[in-house]
Amino acid sequence: MEAILSDPAGAVIGLDFDGTLSPIVPDPAKAVIHPEAPEVLADLGAHVLAVAIVTGRPAATALELGPGLADVPGLVVLGHYGFERWEGGRISAPPPPPGVARARAELPPLLGSLGLDGVTIEDKGRAMAVHTRRGADPEGALALLREPLAKLAARHDLVIEPGRMVLELRPPGMDKGHALSAYLAERGARSVMFVGDDLGDLAAFDAVRASGLPGVTVCSGSTEVTALAERADIVVDGPDGVVALLAELATAFTRP
Repeated sequence: MEAILSDPAGAVIGLDFDGTLSPIVPDPAKAVIHPEAPEVLADLGAHVLAVAIVTGRPAATALELGPGLADVPGLVVLGHYGFERWEGGRISAPPPPPGVARARAELPPLLGSLGLDGVTIEDKGRAMAVHTRRGADPEGALALLREPLAKLAARHDLVIEPGRMVLELRPPGMDKGHALSAYLAERGARSVMFVGDDLGDLAAFDAVRASGLPGVTVCSGSTEVTALAERADIVVDGPDGVVALLAELATAFTRP
C-alpha cells in the first residue's frame, strides 16, 4: 500500500466483477454493479496507471451491468479470464473454440437427465456456466453435477472452473493469473492491487505475489468462500467493503 500511495502513476488496480464490484444474486443477469463503484473507480483512474477489471464474464456484459464503467479513465476489461479485451470502446478476441458450441448443445439434455430443479445455464459465448443457487439444494446439486460436467468438459477439450454455486466449462490456457501477469508486464507496472472474492481469483492472487512488484491482495469476504480470505492481505465485507476501501484509497491520493 505504501508503494501504491507514494507512486500511484505506477499502480495497477485489478478487480473481479461478480461478488467484488457487484453483489452475488440468484440471477447472474441481474448482478448490477455497486451504485458507488463507477464514480470511485473514476476517481482512482485519474491517479493510477490503470484500472483493470478481470472477469469470467464477457467484457460487454460487465460493461452492461456496470453503467458508468466505460467512463473510467484508462479502464481495461479483460473478459473471459483474459481471452477477450475491452479498451477504448473496442473489444478484441480470438474466435471461440469449437468445444464450447458442442458443450452448449449437450448441456440441456444432460441436466434434464439428472432431474435437477432450479439449475440454470448461463451462456457466456466463450464459456458455459451451470448455476445451482436457485435450486432447492444448491450444494447437493453442485456435488451431483461435478462428475458429469467434468466428463463433458474433457470430451470437448474444456476445463471446469468452480465458483460460488456455479461450475463453468471454458477453454483451457488462460486464467485470471495469466491475464493479470501479462497486463502488468505490458503496462510496466511498478505496484499492483488485486481484489476478488471467489476461487477463480486465487490465480490472480498468485500472480500478484509472483510479479515481484510491491503488491496487495484484497478479499471481498463472504461466508460461501473462505479460501481467499485465508490468502488475502486485507479482508473487507463484500462489495460494500470493497467500494469503501477504494474510496479511502482515492481520497488518500488527493490529500496534501
